[in-house]
Amino acid sequence: MVNERAIHGIWSGTISFSLVAIPVQLVKAVEPGRVSFRLLHDKDYSPLARRMFCPREEAMVPPEEIIRGYEIGPGKYLTVTDEELESVSPERSRTIEIIDFIDLAEVDSVYFDHPYYLIPAKGGEKAYTLLAEVLFRTHKAGLAKFVLHEREYPVLLKSTEGALALITLHYHEEILGAEDISPPEAEADAAEKSLIKTSIQKMLADFDPRKYADARRQRIIDLLKKKAKEQGEVEAPAAAEEAGEGPADLIAALEESMRRVKQQ
Repeated sequence: MVNERAIHGIWSGTISFSLVAIPVQLVKAVEPGRVSFRLLHDKDYSPLARRMFCPREEAMVPPEEIIRGYEIGPGKYLTVTDEELESVSPERSRTIEIIDFIDLAEVDSVYFDHPYYLIPAKGGEKAYTLLAEVLFRTHKAGLAKFVLHEREYPVLLKSTEGALALITLHYHEEILGAEDISPPEAEADAAEKSLIKTSIQKMLADFDPRKYADARRQRIIDLLKKKAKEQGEVEAPAAAEEAGEGPADLIAALEESMRRVKQQ
């Protein structure tokens, strides 16, 4: 599995702190399980394409005539070119430089954005394993800044099942405070406190994510398999087929999707 992910690495570079440098690759940690649909024309089942439409001229706009605009008021914009955006974008980096090591428990999960895995590159296996072990034993995590897809993120490096995970974090100013929605303090009697405490104790359990399956996704897959068997697939015009729109064998595609889910 590691070798397969390494081939499809998102980023490669080095974890750096003090005098330590560990070559790594960044790979996906999450594969969304959504079932996606295409919008079709009900007359001939042609896949519909999105187009940029100018309502004033009542005409489609070609790509070379499309620019970016930041809305500052109703109907008022500041135009920005790709070159201007490039000039203020952070430089791409080949280093994840850890700034601090912190207690993992201190980071509220509301800051978590998107998880990835880091895998060791050739020559970095020993240092990688050692860092993952130390972080696990001490319940610490590394904080760093990292540029991904032209945006700089604060990131958290943590140990998980003997591997290193990288989690992009939201900036503090992006977090909406809970103080505005917290109810005012109210006195609760002893019976209410006891009821809540007892109910929680009765429902205590170890976290097992396998218990919480995506039931709706499975029902959609079952529905599609049933429709494929009873109704059969519809066929788009030849031009859509040449463009490579969708799988030809729906049952095979669904079975492959289910196989991947079972392997997770």
